[in-house]
Amino acid sequence: MGFANTHTLIAKGTKIIGDLYFAGDLQIEGEIKGNVYAEPGSQARVVVAEHGSVLGEIHGTQVVINGQITGDVYSTQHLELAAKAQVTGNVYYQLIEMVKGAQVNGSLVRQEADTAPAKKPASEKTPA
Repeated sequence: MGFANTHTLIAKGTKIIGDLYFAGDLQIEGEIKGNVYAEPGSQARVVVAEHGSVLGEIHGTQVVINGQITGDVYSTQHLELAAKAQVTGNVYYQLIEMVKGAQVNGSLVRQEADTAPAKKPASEKTPA
């Protein structure tokens, strides 16, 4: 698996508490307690490795999960649930690939490209 020049690695043994905003490729082998947001309109990819975990939402264009997620997952293009994926939350996707052994405790909701949820992170919301 090749990565772009904008590759970010959350290494095993690393814990991040708070929301994470990224562009390019993000590989999570550690733990994140907060939401993960890809740059809107980008081809950003997030990979949650086998021992990686996220306690919060994931918003990305391409999402690959082989670890543990407690929260909703939003993928605007392609979502892959690998054999050791464990998701507790709803999964919103356009295209999905699910391998035998992957677990989802929540709803699988297919979204059309033009109706995918366009949730803005709290820091980007405009005041009323």
